Amino acid sequence: MYRPGPAVGRDAQVLHRAASPEFSGWLEHTRPAGGCSRPIRLTGTIAAVDRNTGRITGQLHTDELPDRTLYKACGNRRESQCPDCAWVYRGDAYQVVCRGLTGGKGVPESVGRHPVVFATFTAPSFGPVHHRHVTRHTCRNRQRCDCRPAPCRARSNAGTCPHGQPAACFARHDADDPRLGQPLCLDCYDHAHQVVWNYFSGELWRRTKQATERRLATLGRQRGIPKVGVVTASGKVRWVPPVRVSHGKVAEMQRRAAVHFHVLLRLDGVDPDDPDALVPPPADITVDDLEAAVHAAARQITVTTPAHPDRPQGWLIAWGEQVDVRQINSTDDELTDDKVAAYLAKYATKATEATGHSSNRLTPATIDDYADPEGDHTARLIDACWHLGRRTHTDMASGAATADRQDSLDAKPNNYGGLRRWAHMLGFGGHFLTKARRYSVTFRLLRDTRATYRREEDDQPADTITVGTLTYIGSGWLTEGDALLANTAARRRREIRRIGREELAHEAWLGVAA
Repeated sequence: MYRPGPAVGRDAQVLHRAASPEFSGWLEHTRPAGGCSRPIRLTGTIAAVDRNTGRITGQLHTDELPDRTLYKACGNRRESQCPDCAWVYRGDAYQVVCRGLTGGKGVPESVGRHPVVFATFTAPSFGPVHHRHVTRHTCRNRQRCDCRPAPCRARSNAGTCPHGQPAACFARHDADDPRLGQPLCLDCYDHAHQVVWNYFSGELWRRTKQATERRLATLGRQRGIPKVGVVTASGKVRWVPPVRVSHGKVAEMQRRAAVHFHVLLRLDGVDPDDPDALVPPPADITVDDLEAAVHAAARQITVTTPAHPDRPQGWLIAWGEQVDVRQINSTDDELTDDKVAAYLAKYATKATEATGHSSNRLTPATIDDYADPEGDHTARLIDACWHLGRRTHTDMASGAATADRQDSLDAKPNNYGGLRRWAHMLGFGGHFLTKARRYSVTFRLLRDTRATYRREEDDQPADTITVGTLTYIGSGWLTEGDALLANTAARRRREIRRIGREELAHEAWLGVAA
């Protein structure tokens, strides 16, 4: 196997690989990981096993493969880490979200007629920050908005804050201004409250959804809609409200490093004969009722966090004033199924990039590289995570036997110990894309379907499964030249698929027009 030394340039590596007789086989071999920034390299044995008898019908060692290794895509969903794997994840995320709106892939198409709203829940203010506000948009594309913004914080009598910093800002910030999201005064800003809000935002959302369902259930009783009797596994009848809410949710990290949620909430009915079936809700409960219930729950629900030595009364966790709830596929047709699904799928591949911070999980050995109580905005947020998640005096009473455990990233029984585990995420420990069980298909189903398709494409018998006994040996391509060739081939295949989809869509449109 050819392994050029570090002095060999990338062009020479490309020429050497492309001129080798095994190039076509190597390119096909690396196809599953083509485009991946840091593919996983595995070594070991791959066996074909008869599904019915369990007998091994074929066996292959990775030493017989090109580069004597098996390449597997890293599967990282973050676009900043691996654009190609994030592209695949974004496509799956689009399907997960869109199938819950229009049906398909096992979801009944009747869900397209269920009431649906698109809600955005934002965090409250933890202190004034620089922001860009356009009073009236005249641009066609908000992502490339060049409209003239209003002054940031125009206050004629604002003066200065207690720390001597100006309490006003008259600048008209551009969309790429690095000051956006930064506090006007770092010392006035409540960094501790913000990281605690990020940490408990998932609990706030859970209670908000419960309150929405309770309000709809109350509305059903007021309108005389009877409850539905559902037979449980034990044979008993349980009476449940006639409607339930299924959701798909994406978290987005704002520039100020506070999380907010984009949520699709779909109203479903209950089938007494099949509780798992997706049926329309009663006609007496409409999309307007769902919208009002979400608004009411967002105003009502708050969470008081457990006591902390730095704040014995805990922190109040509530939604900000900007709670936007809009109906999908309404008469103005501004929000459609495809637009919302694409919008949520885009944010599913993001993390903390909008804040300018990106790191792996922090440890006691690396925390000093990022945390600084006197540093910039993100450095103070990370320091707040680490400080609040420290071992407290209540932990001391548990004895020295747990000292090693308490030095870990998630120090229990401190209710805030998880802040250290999620310091690199500025306190937010939830997944960036979640959904209700009944909302739509799962990522696993989509991946299994894709794997089945590939096996059929490779003419693998249906009664044969592949079992690998593999060991991790490293990450990344062997050379920069290999990375260039594999990624170029992957981009070409992706472009061919895109053109094919456009041609099929065009032919379908011609058929409808005819």
